[in-house]
Amino acid sequence: MSKPAPKTYISSGHSGCAGCCDAFAAKFTLMGSGPDTIVVNPTGCLEAMSTPFPNSAWQVPWIHSLFENAGAVASGVEAALKALGRKNNTKIVVIGGDGSTMDIGIGALSGAFERGHDFTYVCMDNEAYMNTGIQRSSGTPYGASTTTSPAGKISFGNPRPKKDMPAIMAAHGSPYVATASIGYPRDMMRKVKKATEIVGPTYIHAHAPCTTGWGFDTSKTLEIAKLAVETCLWPLYEMENGEITQVRKIKNPRPVEEYLKTQKRFKHLFTMEGGEEEIKKIQAIADWNIEHFGLQ
Repeated sequence: MSKPAPKTYISSGHSGCAGCCDAFAAKFTLMGSGPDTIVVNPTGCLEAMSTPFPNSAWQVPWIHSLFENAGAVASGVEAALKALGRKNNTKIVVIGGDGSTMDIGIGALSGAFERGHDFTYVCMDNEAYMNTGIQRSSGTPYGASTTTSPAGKISFGNPRPKKDMPAIMAAHGSPYVATASIGYPRDMMRKVKKATEIVGPTYIHAHAPCTTGWGFDTSKTLEIAKLAVETCLWPLYEMENGEITQVRKIKNPRPVEEYLKTQKRFKHLFTMEGGEEEIKKIQAIADWNIEHFGLQ
């Protein structure tokens, strides 16, 4: 007799896009952390589509923070629970996008981790500010076209590399940092469960392809998430006390072209003169990941 599916703690009655990456990320996060969870959710697509007044898709306690202060709000929730003598096994989980995590809210997040507050931060990295018009963030990958780093006659899109947020959080002395992907649900749930059971500030950086901002068919969200891992552009690993302890091996890495060609944001690399050289630069990023993280 098969086991019943675990509860998701976020209902399907939200207003997210078909194939919404944020819905997947929130679902897998809560399946990992369980029902005794308080969610802090900064401004972004997930907040907007899950709580259109007067409705809410959340089936656990949920609080909305500003873009910039999710780390501070989570710190306050933890302090309040301790003061009330109710911390026990209650998990405090922040679920924020790359903009609120890597850019606008990095100060509050850094302070919370430096102080050692006991909560888990999950960054849903869809690699741009999707809720406000697909503007570039520090999570936007090299060569991607956004509304503030558009491809054109003199530009191949975003000229800067992604910010290495997991390394930054590990440098804060976090006991557990991991990358995840919504294309690998069981792996993500396992890592969230592990993170929330460790005392102290823990961090999960989850890759979350956005059908709207990236430009792909709504049925392909998880397929494209898997491609990012299979091309080694998104390595899956765990770090404990600053050291890499687990890595998902990729026996036969696929060329990055297979990932890039699925998305409108990289279309210019296949049509513009000089695009081949830009693709080689992106392949070099994947090759560096293979070497640095020991993916083979």
